[in-house]
Parts: sequence; structure tokens; C-alpha cells
Amino acid sequence: MFYVPEIEKSLELPADEAGHCARVLRMKEGDLIDITDGCGSFYQAELTLVSPKRCLFRVLSKETPVPLWTGHLHIAMAPTKNMDRVEWFAEKATEIGFDELTFLNCRFSERKVIKTERVDKILVSAVKQSLKPSKPKLNEMTDFDCFVKQHRTGQKFIAHCYGDLGDKPMLKEVLKAGEDAVVMIGPEGDFSREEVLQAIEHGFQPISLGRSRLRTETAALVATHILNLANACG
Repeated sequence: MFYVPEIEKSLELPADEAGHCARVLRMKEGDLIDITDGCGSFYQAELTLVSPKRCLFRVLSKETPVPLWTGHLHIAMAPTKNMDRVEWFAEKATEIGFDELTFLNCRFSERKVIKTERVDKILVSAVKQSLKPSKPKLNEMTDFDCFVKQHRTGQKFIAHCYGDLGDKPMLKEVLKAGEDAVVMIGPEGDFSREEVLQAIEHGFQPISLGRSRLRTETAALVATHILNLANACG
């Protein structure tokens, strides 16, 4: 599977995809390839030119499959200090299936800057590996205050560890299938109490992901899986 995000504009594999096609897979003119545009469609194409730096093709067919889940599934998480754990989450969550990823800059965040280029490449690789027609939208680091104030449709949840800030039902018990949903996951030191109260003030519902204390990336993956299972089609 190859990824060509602008296939409607150019019948050429991106440079890194062309190198993989020519040097690693050793494909030749006339070979058939499968392509995803990351926007919901698959293509079958025939290679018309193959070189280490350029690979051209012509489209033979296009298929836009029905979505694998309903609603828009959005995870907003504070990135961990160790980037390997962030990248692990991005890969596994894409394999499971979700729509959007935002990195949060919180009061107790141990990582205040993140380079999204590397994460985006991991999303692309996971999309191809898991045969997804769509690539999750990746947003730049966003301040917590700005994020909670943004208007959005559907359900809004915040997972936190405080036991004295009101009820925290299980996410699976309050999630409404078919609706857009966003879940906020805090940093390794959790959200601050003030951040939790601010989120509640802006319509976010506190939820629990279970009785176990989870690492940030594990909590984000559990939330992704719950969202996906609740909204899975077929």
C-alpha cells in the first residue's frame, strides 16, 4: 500500500514512497500497486515509470469504502517526556482507528514542544499497514486553555485521577454511539485541579477509564479503543 495525499493533482508517488517502490520492493513498469489518499479512498494503479527518484502511475480504479466507524473520534493528550511512548500511541491508535489527534500543553506537562513531522510519518505508516482509507488529522501543540474554549460538536470528556472533584462514570457507560466525541488525557503528573474545573465549566464531563492507574499513552489508547468499539460499523 502506498500513500499519495494529492493523487487528484499528481499521478506520481511522493519521493519517499518512490524510493521504497523502486529500491526496496524493486517494482517495475507495468506492475500494479494499491494506493490510499488518506482522505477516504483506495486506488488501484499501474506503474508507468520507475526510477530511484521518480515513480509515475496511471489510475485504473477508485473505491471509497463505507466508514469503519461513525462519528468523529478525537484524542487530545499531553505528550509524554519520552517521545517513543508518544509515537507508540500514534501508531497503535491509528491501527485501531480514530480521526484526530491534538497534543495538549498543560500545567504539569513535561514536554512543552513537539515536532509533529515525525509523528505524521508514523501515522502514514500505520495507515498503510492497517489498510485504512483515511489518515488521522494531526494538530500542533495547543494550550489547554485554548483547547477547552474551542467550540466543538458532540460529547466532551476529560479523564483525571482526582477522587474529590465529583462523579467519574466509566467512559463506556456514558459514551453515546454515533456522536462525535473528544477525550482529553493529561500529562504524567495529571491535569491540575484548576484545569479539571475549567474543563467542567466548558462542558467537559469527567470520566474514568478503569480502576487501574494508567500511563498517559496507555490511557489515551484505552480511550481510543473504547471510542472505536462503541462506534464501529458492522
